[in-house]
Amino acid sequence: RVLVGGEALSVRHVRVVQEAVPGLEVVNGYGPTETTTFACTYVVPPLAEGARSVPIGRPIGNTTVFVLDDRLEPVPAGVSGELFIGGPGVARGYLNRPGQTAEVFVADPFGTEPGGRLYRTGDVVRWTAGGVLEFVGRADGQVKLRGFRIEPGEVEAAVAGHSAVRDAVVVVHDQRLVAYVTPVGEGLVEQEEVREFVARTLPEYMVPAVVMVLEKLPLTPSGKLDRRALPAPEAVHAEFVAARTGTEAILSEVWA
Repeated sequence: RVLVGGEALSVRHVRVVQEAVPGLEVVNGYGPTETTTFACTYVVPPLAEGARSVPIGRPIGNTTVFVLDDRLEPVPAGVSGELFIGGPGVARGYLNRPGQTAEVFVADPFGTEPGGRLYRTGDVVRWTAGGVLEFVGRADGQVKLRGFRIEPGEVEAAVAGHSAVRDAVVVVHDQRLVAYVTPVGEGLVEQEEVREFVARTLPEYMVPAVVMVLEKLPLTPSGKLDRRALPAPEAVHAEFVAARTGTEAILSEVWA
């Protein structure tokens, strides 16, 4: 048995391990320090061909989880919301930091115990049709482009699902989604092929405008991704297409 935690577990790595060691049980664990480490676990079965992420599962014993909106109301299955965790494993707060404690340790509106509290994780998740939690991304990492709210982590998972992509990270640069990827082995990664692959499962506004291939992703001394060290994306030269109808001509004038 292998217990994994700390970072989002990639589909590709799970497949590599399961193929290399048949019968090995892989357990994906999730939980912040504020809830005494693991709060949810998931025994990973053989993943479906089109899987984009590995669920974080269901709460462990004596732990409750809620997926809530901005008004602290539960959201239905399939809808993203912030993950709140309750139970005896939730910490009392941060030492000598009352302000920070008040921000993330909130009264439990669903509990029956006096003084019960929930920890707001800042992580965005959703319930799947199978009744397990799927990690989407960080609430403070959400971006808004052309009026649409986007979870970069969801786009990263879709990009990383391509067979030629080893690792992927998605950022916003000059109001465009940019995907930085590393290839599997010595293989090639074609930008348009990756964009078409992502477009099969995500709406157009979530498809990266640019896909940049790197030999490796930059890391900090502690081994975390160093987003500030990512190179500037290469300029994209779009092909000019002339207006074909009167309506398109008018719109071209309006937005020129």
